[in-house]
This record gives sequence, structure tokens and C-alpha cells, in this order.
Amino acid sequence: MEDAPQLDRSRGWGCVMSAIAVKGWCPGAWQPMRSGDGLVVRIRPHGGRIDAEQAAGIAELAGRCGNGLIDLTSRANLQIRGVNDKSHPSLIDGLAELRLLDPDPDTEARRNVLVAPFWTAGDETISIAEELEHALANGPTGLPTKFGFAVDCGRERVPATASADVRIERDIDGQLMVRAEGVEYGRSATRDEVVATALGLAEWFLLSGGAKAGRGRMAAHLAAGAKLPDRFSGHALPTRKQAVPNPGLTPHGALFGVTFGQLTTAALNWLAGNAKALRMTPWRMLLAEGLHEMPACEGLITRADDPLLRVVACSGAPRCHEAHADTRALAASLAPHLAADARLHVSGCAKGCAQSNPASITLVATDIGFDLIRDGSTRDAPILRGLSGAGILANPSVLLGGR
Repeated sequence: MEDAPQLDRSRGWGCVMSAIAVKGWCPGAWQPMRSGDGLVVRIRPHGGRIDAEQAAGIAELAGRCGNGLIDLTSRANLQIRGVNDKSHPSLIDGLAELRLLDPDPDTEARRNVLVAPFWTAGDETISIAEELEHALANGPTGLPTKFGFAVDCGRERVPATASADVRIERDIDGQLMVRAEGVEYGRSATRDEVVATALGLAEWFLLSGGAKAGRGRMAAHLAAGAKLPDRFSGHALPTRKQAVPNPGLTPHGALFGVTFGQLTTAALNWLAGNAKALRMTPWRMLLAEGLHEMPACEGLITRADDPLLRVVACSGAPRCHEAHADTRALAASLAPHLAADARLHVSGCAKGCAQSNPASITLVATDIGFDLIRDGSTRDAPILRGLSGAGILANPSVLLGGR
């Protein structure tokens, strides 16, 4: 095992203690977020990939320092849940030994890179991601914690709908390009230019006031009237989008769905014992390298027609202080009643942390029951209010439009 990074504890622990109670930002390993079941500690795998040894190590740490539950996030990261103030230092030391910890909180916050999972050796995805991560370790400073980069150098754009602000991708002619989120066209760039161009776009965002505008996101900044400089507003059209994949075998290994995006230590240990490595995805799925079959494992979804793939639910009560209901128990009970083309989002409160996009049916828990929204998100007006969980389960087909 390589040497663990030297930890700047003088910077890390003070930042941890001052940031634990803050909301509206992305947690990290150095800067966890407090939830109803303890501290949530986010792990950002380098290149979006962990080897089998790291996977087994994360499972062990989740059981010893947390409550044994590991979340998959929409930014292709992992989160260990149920950590407390006493176990957090041990967790930090364990992540360092696994080569999964940045040397300080500032470096960690900047290294927000989503890597498309279906790369192959030689397609430049990993080398670009590594170069970008190294460059981000040294700046720019001041980017919002939700500001992120996506590296997607395949023939088709895979995580095209996943959250990102600066995208490195290919154009319709197969050449590399850099594109600001919120605009259709991007700037062509050679392999030697692409990382510097992406960083330059992020620096322009800062200098033009993007970090202070709206939610600190590129698309919102451009929508508010900011104009890209000519050096970033090219005429390269990105290649076509690929549909979100289903569980199944791929040329790279077996793609497993994860029920509600939450792994147990048993499931992660099983994957660690059977796969060469795991690639993260923004769809709450894991790609297990080297597996050429889809064996059953509790908590892993193997069938493309499993209705749980079309259901999203946040942690809910009691795991989240903001939630008004146990979202996942209700969502699991409703999944079999969904229409074949419908998607369900069950949110414990109006924030809609698990999904910001519209769904066929959105149920939002309130202090007087559930609001029901059709073809919208938690921000839209409900057509029914104050529904009880028992009442929804008594008439699922009527309310959900399913079978």
C-alpha cells in the first residue's frame, strides 16, 4: 500500500467542528454534515473508482465508525452514515490509510470531479481526470462547494444529465471540447489544452461574480445574464446523449443498481470479494469490474425491469432531522403499483434533496401528511394535500395511476 497522505490536522479539525451544523453545502470527509442518524461523511474516490481492497476497507470503517450504511450519491461519491464525534477521528485515519483522503478540507472541497464510468484504457478519460484533480489541488480557490466538473470522453455522453458546471466531453466529430453548463455549444480543445481550458472557465466564473449569484452554479450564472468570453464560447456541438443504463452486463463488468442508493456493509463486502474494482456512477449504481454474470445479493438490483429503479426516496425520518416521515418504507411499498412508464419520488420535506428534477408522481411529507404532485418536483403545487401514508397504501393505483 502506498504511503498515506500527510494530514494537515491543524486546518482539518477546526474546520470540521465549525462546519458540522451548516446546511446547503456538500459534506466531505474532513467536513461531515450532521443528520438524524449522526454525521454523514462523504468519500470522493479518485477517478471515480475504488479497488477491491479499498471497498473492503470502506465496509470495515462503516461498520466500526458508523452505523453500517453507505450511501451512493448523485455525484458518484460514497457516504458513510451514523458516524459520531468520537469515531470520526478513527474514520479519518482509516480513509488516509486507504488513500481516500485529501490532505486538508480546502483541497477536498475543490476536488469535485465526476468521471463517466464506461471508460476504456486509452480513451483519455482517466488521464484527463487525474490531471484535472491534480490541478484542482492547487487552485482555483473560492469555488462554491457544489461547483463541479464532469469528464466524459466516450463516444456518447453518459452522465449528461448529472450535476456539473464545467464539462469535458467530445464533439460530434469525436474531438475533445470544454463546455459551460447551460449553453449548447462548447470550445474545442486539444488534449494538451483541455484541462487548462476547463480551469480557465472556472476562474472566469469566479471573476465574473458567479460564486455570489444564485446558488453558485454555472447555469444559473449564465441564465442571469452573464456572458461567456469568446475564448470559452466556441462552436463545438457535443456528441449525442446516451440513455441512463439499466442493471446488466457491460463490456466493462456488471452494473448493479442499489436499492434507494444505500449499501450495507455486507453488500459492499460481497462486491469487494467478487469484483476487481468498483466504478461509481451518478445513477446510484455500481459497475463491478471483472464480473461477467449478475448473481443475486441482498440490496443489489440486477433486473432492468425492477420497479425500484424508478423510485427515488431520501433518507427520511428518523435518519434526517428535517424529514416528516419514513420515506423509504412507503416508497418500497408503492413501487410494485407504479405504471410501467412512471417514476415516483418520495421526499421527507420540501427541499427534495434526493432529486431536483420532476417525476411522474412526487410525494412530499409535511407536518399534516403527504402532498401529491403530478409531473413536477417538490417545488411545484400539489393537487392533493394532507394524505396519510396508510391512505396512500389503501388506494395506490388510484393515486399513482398504476396497476
